[in-house]
Amino acid sequence: MFSKSKINEPAPKTDAPARPAAADTAGIPAAPAKASEFKSSAAPKAKPPASVLSSDLHVSGNMKTTGDIQVEGTVEGDIRAHLLTVGETATIKGEVIADDVVVNGRIVGRVRGLKVRLTSTARVEGDIIHKTIAIESGAHFEGSVQRQDDPLTVGKAAPAPKAAPAPAAATPTSKPAK
Repeated sequence: MFSKSKINEPAPKTDAPARPAAADTAGIPAAPAKASEFKSSAAPKAKPPASVLSSDLHVSGNMKTTGDIQVEGTVEGDIRAHLLTVGETATIKGEVIADDVVVNGRIVGRVRGLKVRLTSTARVEGDIIHKTIAIESGAHFEGSVQRQDDPLTVGKAAPAPKAAPAPAAATPTSKPAK
């Protein structure tokens, strides 16, 4: 009627670890895993390193990332990133939109950023729309500077012009009599 459970019996002594058959483990819960085997999903992930575009690289096209970009080469296109670092040898021809923008090289185009920093080697030809800005002595800048609380939102720089009212319905013109 009752049978002796095999759970409490000692395992046979062998050099190889014992592997119980699947039928023997059907009702037995799995042993808890070691804490070091699992990473907590609540732990913050390490921030990936910045994507680096080397000085011998020429990119034609737009780039968009939620991460960081360090440009040392040439980019012809718009860039959107979290942190954009423009190296001393870099040239960007296009619009730049980033939370943080550090310019050591050359940008030809509009710059939009929460924090914009032009170092002494920076060369910017275009408008800068920012929340905070720092321009070091020796930086070259041609354009306008405009402060906005939310400079990353494209289209907020200037309000759209109001459309002219539509002309009244056209009346048919009479044809000259013959």
